[in-house]
Amino acid sequence: MKKVTKAVFPVAGMGTRFLPATKANPKEMLPIVDKPLIQYAVEEAIAAGITELVFITGRTKRSITDHFDKAYELETELEKNGKLERLEIVRNIIPEGVTCIYIRQAEPLGLGHAVLCAKPVVGDQPFVVILPDDLIDDGKRGVTKQLVEKYQQQRKSVIAVENVPKEDTYKYGIVETFLSDDDSLFKINSIVEKPSPEDAPSTLGVVGRYILSPNVFSCLEETTRGAGNEIQLTDAISMLLSKESVYAYEFEGTRYDCGSKVGYMQASVQYALKDAEIKEEFKSYLDSLN
Repeated sequence: MKKVTKAVFPVAGMGTRFLPATKANPKEMLPIVDKPLIQYAVEEAIAAGITELVFITGRTKRSITDHFDKAYELETELEKNGKLERLEIVRNIIPEGVTCIYIRQAEPLGLGHAVLCAKPVVGDQPFVVILPDDLIDDGKRGVTKQLVEKYQQQRKSVIAVENVPKEDTYKYGIVETFLSDDDSLFKINSIVEKPSPEDAPSTLGVVGRYILSPNVFSCLEETTRGAGNEIQLTDAISMLLSKESVYAYEFEGTRYDCGSKVGYMQASVQYALKDAEIKEEFKSYLDSLN
């Protein structure tokens, strides 16, 4: 069985919900306490054994590339000033043995098109797709590692899902599943992109973690533009279902939708309350607001 060693990060989106903050700064670089969203996603991938990080970027995303590159001037300044702990933090953002690859998405044609852009690098291997907007905290091994474990059991594509409010199904890809002996893993019968509440086959919404068979690429190449006049990954997965099994996995952990202002602020507060350096002072501040 081929190991899962490649992760694709679609980071070419414009981040319009966070304007003007994202006018010149990618939404993936917005910080949660002291790390940008994209770094949390990368750390999660590396913890799952991923060694090739494939970023699908746009022309305004240079700061993402710079963040994961070596910063000679900064490192020299930190070393000269004896700030060795911070120096180690900067040097170890990407550990040895992990490679970053950058591919530009020439047109904003949607998530499916962004994933298809990774085909020359991914080739015939299973791969992870991680959407940094979805920050998921399981307090232990990371959601990508959970998915890798399920993939190793089934040797089929596995998609992370969670129960969403019925009235919110129009925001998600929604899956219909078969009954399963595993309380958290289900074989998918069908998947539909952003159905209205009255048309939704369930309340199991797809969130931003996938392990996909390389066969999804041929499906993406055949997929026409769907919702939002974009090439939808959901539509390609629906096509993949006619060729092979795909599973839905109800992950362990708390998801923060950092693509929304409320979700982003919730994540910022929760992660600040876990930060050893500031949690006590920050908690005292929050208590003072009551």
